[in-house]
Amino acid sequence: MSSNDSKSSMMNVEQALNQAVQHHQAGRLAEAETIYQQILIREPSNSEVLNLLGVALSQQGQYQAALGLIIRAIEINPQASNYHNNLGQVLLNLRWLDEAIRAYRKALNLKPDDPELLNNLGNALNTKGGHKEAAMEFNRAIKLQPDYAAAHYNLGNALSALGQTDAAIAAYQNALALKPDLVEARINLGNAFKIQNRFAEAVREFHEAVKLKPNFAEAHNNLGNLFNQQQRIEEAIAEYRLAIAHKPDFAEAHYNLGNTLKDRGRFDEAIIAYCSAVAFKPSYPEAHYNLAILLLLKGDFKRGWQEYEWRWKWANFTSPPRNFSQPQWDGSPLENRTLLLHAEQGLGDTIQFIRYVSLAARRGGKIIIGCQAELQRLFRIMPEGCQIVVQGALLPNFDLHCPLLSLPLVFGTTLENIPNTVPYLYADVQDAKSWQQRLDEHSPGLKVGLVWAGSPTHDPQRFIKLSNLAPLGQVSGVRFFSLQKGEASIQAKTPPAGMELIDWTAELKDFADTAALIANLDLVITIDTAAAHLAGAMGKPVWTLLPFTPVTPEWRWMLEREDSPWYPTMRLFRQTVLGDWDRVITRVVEALSIWTKSL
Repeated sequence: MSSNDSKSSMMNVEQALNQAVQHHQAGRLAEAETIYQQILIREPSNSEVLNLLGVALSQQGQYQAALGLIIRAIEINPQASNYHNNLGQVLLNLRWLDEAIRAYRKALNLKPDDPELLNNLGNALNTKGGHKEAAMEFNRAIKLQPDYAAAHYNLGNALSALGQTDAAIAAYQNALALKPDLVEARINLGNAFKIQNRFAEAVREFHEAVKLKPNFAEAHNNLGNLFNQQQRIEEAIAEYRLAIAHKPDFAEAHYNLGNTLKDRGRFDEAIIAYCSAVAFKPSYPEAHYNLAILLLLKGDFKRGWQEYEWRWKWANFTSPPRNFSQPQWDGSPLENRTLLLHAEQGLGDTIQFIRYVSLAARRGGKIIIGCQAELQRLFRIMPEGCQIVVQGALLPNFDLHCPLLSLPLVFGTTLENIPNTVPYLYADVQDAKSWQQRLDEHSPGLKVGLVWAGSPTHDPQRFIKLSNLAPLGQVSGVRFFSLQKGEASIQAKTPPAGMELIDWTAELKDFADTAALIANLDLVITIDTAAAHLAGAMGKPVWTLLPFTPVTPEWRWMLEREDSPWYPTMRLFRQTVLGDWDRVITRVVEALSIWTKSL
């Protein structure tokens, strides 16, 4: 080739590269890519073109292809800091965080005072969870370039992750002072204000974000969350619907909408929202769980039990999963194998679902029951004769396991086939006789057990004072016996005027003792506690007092019913107004008076 041809060829490559860069900068990536490829046919070792083609492919999401090109560029020219920086960006997109951090550090070794490189390194560290190191890099970048808005914004993110909300707010405000249209900074500033309960300022920032970018679904979703927290429910619903309108597959917005509708008692709409959330994000435990609760609440047990299995994948579920190496039982014949049935959640849940032991025992194997210590002696009296092991104790050998609340799914439980034959729990015969002798010493009359409080830390609505039950004392021919345990039991020492209340609860060490006393009572009147389940499981008449809950009611009591499909001897007395126990107690007094008059 002559010198003139060589000059002409180089001129053509230079012109082609300029044209490709123009396309690239204008966002015409396909056109740029085509020209880069043509240049590489002629000059396969052109490191700059290899680098630029890698960047173009990365911008189109082709990270693996980009990775190889940029590595080749670095092999040819290892001193180009921007090549290492671009490699870091690709690795960050691939979530190869350690490799990305190394690439950014190599770039900084070549160009130590580059604010952009410091900012990029900080982003990688922040993504990996090294928020403190990230903040140091962002501060270095800001020191070198005080008007670097992105670094101020990223510093805010790192400080927010470190829980330094005041400092994060200052960083976001610095970023917005430099770049008022930085929408992400508006959103994160609003979230920081929300953490500090500075709601008016948070609303202002979210509104500004929506003004800047009306179709910004995340801004509408965050605004909905804020309105929800302020009990501005209709406004929250409107914002969630706007978020979904702008981003129909926004699973979190569907979920938040579902929660808000659920809390307003609009259960059918909430179910639709949760179904949308799991349709767009199938692995969404919270949405599956809340969907399950509503399906069970409405009696759709077939779908509800299936969705309820997602509780074990939800990090905030009340009971931790038990990751046994043995498989979970699917209901198939046991064929002399040993099955561990283990308790989860509360004492009432264990009592309610221990009814399935008899069904499991019919499958031909040996049953071990793992339960709370308070239930150990009670369960030993069960006719199936299972081995009982207290939670936390060393477990004997077993072949299969199943959580108690998964048994309805195993047995295909519907409203029509709930195993509700009672009693399925019994008092010890000798213990019951001992209590009978003591009760016979008191004047005759209807013998009624009382429980007025659950755990206020678990649910404050399952907690009333003994004084609320004072009208019961006006019903003649009734003798009341306290079954109340815990802190609230001290109220039994000063019962309401006119109420004859006998308190032997100091002698009730566990539920076997309580069952022996209940066996000698005619009726138990109780708030929604484990005592309600125990009396129902023993086949005793039990009147359960239920609060009105604007959030989802307890699913097992369903909606509006005055009876329970789980306990044939149970009657439900529901609040119709939040906090109004007086009307509930009035109805109980009327029912109790009718009973005593019929004797």
